[in-house]
Amino acid sequence: MAEHLGPVPRWRSVSTTQPLVLAAELAVAWGDIQRQHPDLPDLAAPESLIGESSSACGTELDFERLLHEAAHGLAAARGIRDTSRAGRYHNRRFLSLADELGLDHPAEPHPSSGFSLVTMRPETRERYEGTIDRLERALGAHTEAISGQGDRARTFRGPATRHGSSGGGVRVKAVCGCGRNVRVVPSVLAQAAIVCGACGQPFQIDTGKGA
Repeated sequence: MAEHLGPVPRWRSVSTTQPLVLAAELAVAWGDIQRQHPDLPDLAAPESLIGESSSACGTELDFERLLHEAAHGLAAARGIRDTSRAGRYHNRRFLSLADELGLDHPAEPHPSSGFSLVTMRPETRERYEGTIDRLERALGAHTEAISGQGDRARTFRGPATRHGSSGGGVRVKAVCGCGRNVRVVPSVLAQAAIVCGACGQPFQIDTGKGA
């Protein structure tokens, strides 16, 4: 997903375009999970996933981590209290939701974080193979872009929906050439094109006039 912005200083490209591309891929990946689990709420602010770490849920941003957060999303949608101790301890209700999403926790619960450290099953990885590949490419491009910038690599904090944030603006649906869609704040989309990792076409705000 290389961005060709002409002679723009590299630090400026990293601080604006590259995070937006990654945020778009995170939103698309979340949408792929929603197709399997229709009651999963929308991801309020995908750009907020590229932020501070959460010691309760791990720190690495990848598709397995996105499934973990989707379990919290299902809990919120269904009114289930899946954590305690200020969100750190993941209880058996969380484990049940994680199981729905294709995650396992083979060991006994951790004394302080419970069933937090869930892992993706092989059949889950196979089901989402295309989604995982696209997200890994976007994560790799983002990591490469921020390397050597003298800035710390930032890690995953979690969806804004989990913390009750509105995400910083009203989001609208944007679609690409192959019909995939993301929800974005129009002003964010106006800053730079967000390109679909599947068809290579830019996402555009859906006016409702198409098919």
